[in-house]
Amino acid sequence: MRTYRAATTALTASVLVLALAGCGQSGTGGSKQEKSAEDSTIGIAMPTKSSERWIADGRNMVEQFEKLGYKTDLQYGEDDVDQQVSQIENMITKGVDVLVVAAIDGRALSDVLRQAADQGVKVISYDRLILGSPNVDYYASFDNEKVGVLQATYIVDKLGLKDGAKKGPFTIELFAGSPDDNNTRYFFQGAWKTLKPYIDSKQLVVRSGQTKLEQITTLRWDGGTAQKRMDDLLTKAYGSDSVDAVLSPYDGISIGILSALKSDGYGTAAKPYPVVTGQDAEVASVKSIIAGQQTQTVYKDTRALAKQAVQMADAVLGGKKPEVNDTTTYNNEVKVVPSFLLDPVSVDKSNYRSVLVDSGYIKASDLT
Repeated sequence: MRTYRAATTALTASVLVLALAGCGQSGTGGSKQEKSAEDSTIGIAMPTKSSERWIADGRNMVEQFEKLGYKTDLQYGEDDVDQQVSQIENMITKGVDVLVVAAIDGRALSDVLRQAADQGVKVISYDRLILGSPNVDYYASFDNEKVGVLQATYIVDKLGLKDGAKKGPFTIELFAGSPDDNNTRYFFQGAWKTLKPYIDSKQLVVRSGQTKLEQITTLRWDGGTAQKRMDDLLTKAYGSDSVDAVLSPYDGISIGILSALKSDGYGTAAKPYPVVTGQDAEVASVKSIIAGQQTQTVYKDTRALAKQAVQMADAVLGGKKPEVNDTTTYNNEVKVVPSFLLDPVSVDKSNYRSVLVDSGYIKASDLT
């Protein structure tokens, strides 16, 4: 009888161990069991099709994932937070194995990412850091503070502020990105630390007095919103005087700023355009640079960023740790997210061809 009971106990224990092991593969909070690429699906959540760069990001990732044999589910939220949340929920329900997410609102995804974690789905935050959630596994982006440094340094150099003889005063107005995008803070942080010494020395003067981040943000990075604000700044702070430089964080915002400037008579020999920066090297803005309107943009090779995100997802699904090069900078208010950062490049009329066209990023025919 004792022998029978011992054997029964041992068998029960073995079954329990096997059941627990199975739960560890795919149960709540666990990691999904390793699968082949052909059996895996990647969910890709992009913010909007209103910017050509996000269209390119989505296309590049789909192409690179599919070359490795993965299936993909690419969705665009069209700057509607609820729609993006619903899209991600549907991806989880359909059984995606990894999520790559460029958030519309970095603080709005905590609940849906908890659902992902419960299903063992790893999450790669793409270009925009997802905030307030422990369920962000990796972050792929560019050196976002450096973007702001490049934009501000271009203004400093173009106005000759670093020359031996003290130059100025020059007038400048500041624009920032969307308040719900974590990158906005980093872009402005880099720009502000570069510009502040010249503002303190009165070589640069912000006529509007609007220098705090909360005063200069542009919801959803919207060009129309930027145009209205620039119209208001020109009317209230400048009158018949001219602005010498505008710090713009993104090409779509720059286009809106330029529309306001044109309406105010800029673009003539008597009233030339100010220095206007940008970001993303979008075709419309590169054409504007060639035409002598927008002055500069920051090029971020989205092909390289897509490749990095694909490598991260592939490593995760293969049971490996993805390559990262920053484990200290990007704290999402819950954890420091292991990151891989790429270098941005400043582009203007002097180097757009060698940087953008010769690399195949933009076709020469698209700029005519």
